[in-house]
Amino acid sequence: MRILIHSVYYLPEVGGMESHIAGLAEGLVAGGHEVRIVTSRSRAGLDSEEELRGVRIRRSWMPSRSPAGWAAYALGSVPWTRRWARWAEVVHAQSFASVVPAGIAARAAGRPWVASFHTSHFLIRARSPLWRPFLGRLVRWPDHALAASMEIAEVARGLAPGIRVEAITNGVDTDRFSPGPPALPLRNGERRIVVPRRLFKKNGVEFLIRAVPKIRARIPQVRVLVVGDGPERPALEALSREVGAAGAVEFLGARPHGEMPGLLCSGEIAVFPSLMEATSVAALEAMACARPVVATAVGGLPEIVDDGVGILVPPKDPSALADGVVRLLEDRDLRGKGRRARERVVALWSNARLVGRHLEIYEDLVAGRVVMDPGPSVVA
Repeated sequence: MRILIHSVYYLPEVGGMESHIAGLAEGLVAGGHEVRIVTSRSRAGLDSEEELRGVRIRRSWMPSRSPAGWAAYALGSVPWTRRWARWAEVVHAQSFASVVPAGIAARAAGRPWVASFHTSHFLIRARSPLWRPFLGRLVRWPDHALAASMEIAEVARGLAPGIRVEAITNGVDTDRFSPGPPALPLRNGERRIVVPRRLFKKNGVEFLIRAVPKIRARIPQVRVLVVGDGPERPALEALSREVGAAGAVEFLGARPHGEMPGLLCSGEIAVFPSLMEATSVAALEAMACARPVVATAVGGLPEIVDDGVGILVPPKDPSALADGVVRLLEDRDLRGKGRRARERVVALWSNARLVGRHLEIYEDLVAGRVVMDPGPSVVA
């Protein structure tokens, strides 16, 4: 099958949505299908056209990482999207800003198309009376609508009553993300926490920084590795100095996705202090590496984390976060929780299941059939 995917960002960008799309695209190629992706030239030095792991990529200009920049990219990507839509058998919009250009191209080419709603941008705009009518039309427009969590699916259904929105949890490459040697071995009795978060306000890293002195008052050997970058980094570094945590928190910056398994295995647990979240690919990747997690009870995180694999805490609460981290680090069943976390991801959220469900949807649409309901194992 020939599949066209449209997404604002793709590799080498690092993030949950980018990992999800890469896993889907590469899994489809491994199954003998042809995949092309229209995405943005999101940073200097990227080629306008390239082939990466069997996926053909076309990058269009994007002036900035902002709503205005995304809109300019979406508009500028239409010509190539229309050209490749004529080649494709099915078109898939994989980000909020992709729905309009992908929909225009698919309709012009007479191709069936799917739209996935992934991120907090969708949830934030869904709260606005000005945006709600427009978003409702976007949800109704594709031949099949997908959401990355039950929360997003329920919000989308509220915007477009009577429209079916299928929740599919993002997937993980469980061969690549598996227990293995740490990239940064532990030193002299350290108790290390890994925080794989891009540094945006919605990811809540501020509240973990505020929790660090409370954690170290009970477990002095704790160190925190923050893996990721973003506009909040200077403020977070300043905050770590302000609260007396600078010596215990190390900001590693953005790292290539290929380095993440070793970095995740460099900690005993992973922490996700999010304020908003779909189904966190980063949390699933940590769990696939047999790392128990402490996560806030927001968005799709309660769909993947429970007492068997980690601890849920309320958002924006440094004291509760500190208590959760200490309880997990002191849990005698810490290794058992990590083992169960990996078993759960392999059973429910592997890329193989993700790819299989998407292929079922594509085949139904291309054949003109009603998309059948999935089994429970692929639903968020």
